Amino acid sequence: MDPTLIRCERRGAGRPMIMLHGLGDRRQCWRSVSADLLREYEVVCVDLPGFGSSPAPEPDEPYDVHSLTTAVQEFCALHGFERPHVVGNSLGGAIALELGVRGVAGSVTVFSPIGFSDALARLGMRAAGGAARLVGHVPLRVKERLADTAAARALARAVLRGNPASPQAKETRFAVRGLEPGSPFIRMVPRVAAYSFEARPIACPVTIAWGDRDRTLLPSSAIAAHLRVPHARMVSLIGCGHIPMVDDPVSVAEQIRWTCRAADRPVFS
Repeated sequence: MDPTLIRCERRGAGRPMIMLHGLGDRRQCWRSVSADLLREYEVVCVDLPGFGSSPAPEPDEPYDVHSLTTAVQEFCALHGFERPHVVGNSLGGAIALELGVRGVAGSVTVFSPIGFSDALARLGMRAAGGAARLVGHVPLRVKERLADTAAARALARAVLRGNPASPQAKETRFAVRGLEPGSPFIRMVPRVAAYSFEARPIACPVTIAWGDRDRTLLPSSAIAAHLRVPHARMVSLIGCGHIPMVDDPVSVAEQIRWTCRAADRPVFS
């Protein structure tokens, strides 16, 4: 993957902070959170390869958590981001932790990272991936109509939002434009299902936060995360689902700021 092709949005000033989105998402998901951090940090919201404005790797190129980690590492080197703070959600959370293992990150703050689910949950992910591949063959106009039905919208709110009944959740829908045969989403789902974070030292402050209403990656996964990253600060985000940046951007920004400030203490310098 060519790091020069990774698109990003850079704002603010100070020590760089790299923000990594989840599977099927894009850099704009961090805007409500990053707005609260711009006075202290240079916030760099990244479109991971294959999502947003960043092109996907070629079909014969590696495309999994480890290759994405390498791409982000090379992106940081290209732009001169030395030991930046790294923040990630879901897939982006796993990449952030892997960057911590590699010594690239100055601090790591993650929200519902993949890689800590049990065997049953991973089986469910593989089944969801199979369903997504089948849906990929449905014409786009049909998929869009289905996604806009009351039942599909209710399911999207239940899966993606902490409080499905809140007014802010009203417009939540499943994105269907990425569900085409061979699309980055379809290619990545089985890799996400197969990925498991291996316990290894991370020599920087780490915060692992989980929404207590996460119905995509269950909060019980935080137990495995604590066992594999024992020095991590564990946080439960009350009322938040799998994408807490949408449910409670203020609390998300507070957790990020706490980890970053811990990294600035002499013990981690």
